[in-house]
Amino acid sequence: MIERILPSVIAAHHAFDDAVDAELFPQEAAVVAAAVAARRREFATVRRCARESLAALGIPPMPLLPGERGAPLWPRGTVGSMTHCLGYRAAAAARADEITALGIDAEPHRPLPEGVLEAISLPEERAHLSSLGADRHWDRLLFSAKESVYKTWFPLTHRWLDFHAASVSFQPAERTFIAEFLVPGPRIGEDEVRRFHGRWLVDQGIVLTAIALLPARPNLRQDAR
Repeated sequence: MIERILPSVIAAHHAFDDAVDAELFPQEAAVVAAAVAARRREFATVRRCARESLAALGIPPMPLLPGERGAPLWPRGTVGSMTHCLGYRAAAAARADEITALGIDAEPHRPLPEGVLEAISLPEERAHLSSLGADRHWDRLLFSAKESVYKTWFPLTHRWLDFHAASVSFQPAERTFIAEFLVPGPRIGEDEVRRFHGRWLVDQGIVLTAIALLPARPNLRQDAR
């Protein structure tokens, strides 16, 4: 499903469960050696999705290890993002000369646990969500959008981004969202990126959000198409 909200130059693969055995490189297996079996299977499945995405770009299989703050280390010359939640795993990858940065996130289409919305949102965001109607769990969409924002932000800045450092608004008819930074944004060349534009989808009980920064337009609208 994730490919429906990504530009065509991005390769993406997904799985709805861990039914297919997915092999890990020894270096990867060492990362989750002490984890419970479910976590090991999830870790392996999302990396299988990532390797399938990279294969579509002509990149041979290789270890995909967590780097700084757990962000996956992608092969030189590529960008990518991984996500997993109950009932869904996905990964997406692109060549760095076609996509500057990429972030995807999947969440179950359920309300956030009590108290979480207040912890991750600004007052103006909560007011915005209350105006959108009850046809979607907008609180979960907000959480997912902020996760995609961070996954796009961190490879560009190597800086933490607090939940309250960007204000997100949704455009329901277009299934898009905008994240306006309340702190200095990432710099691409001489330009500061002050906002991310992304897309969202709800299907089969899953919330999906995605951001793809296009290198030719670093200071303008960056849509995942």
